[in-house]
Amino acid sequence: MTLLDLASRHADTDAPLITPLVERWSPRAYDPAAVLSDDDVRTLLEAARWAPSANNVQPWRFIVARRGTESFTTIHDALMGFNQAWADSAAALIVNIAEVADEAGTPRPWAKYDLGQAVAHLSVQAQHDGLHTHQMGGFDAARLASEFGLAEGLEVVSITAVGKVGDASALPEPLREREVAPRSRKPLDELVITAA
Repeated sequence: MTLLDLASRHADTDAPLITPLVERWSPRAYDPAAVLSDDDVRTLLEAARWAPSANNVQPWRFIVARRGTESFTTIHDALMGFNQAWADSAAALIVNIAEVADEAGTPRPWAKYDLGQAVAHLSVQAQHDGLHTHQMGGFDAARLASEFGLAEGLEVVSITAVGKVGDASALPEPLREREVAPRSRKPLDELVITAA
């Protein structure tokens, strides 16, 4: 994508937002030559670490796998559907895990909500750092839990692709068409039940 194309992906907001939120979108076309440094990964995880959580429990865990590693292949092979068609070009795949119960088996009812906040922080930091993320829900969670030996009480919730935007023309159809389609969101009045 050209810079002009990237600018066309900016959110058309009804109120002023910070730049990383305006520029954030979820590409499927990633640059297959881009890499994440150790510092890049550490910064993303540090952003996630400082997300709010119920009782400051921080019930999130991550498996970070950079392209070219065995772990990356393991995660990629557990993806389903179209996700496998494009995610191999991401610089890294991050498995997002919620600690839904403590070691004694006591449920942590807000764990998935808290994990979502941590992943959101990671995503905004990535955008700020010139990276893009794409969240995925199409994967075999049981396979990932088995492959990585996850303990009881740890639940795979989502996978995040991270990298630099690549060339949309490299995507197969219909993904190519979706990559450049106009962005849209529901209007606020459909989302807000009451604002007094």
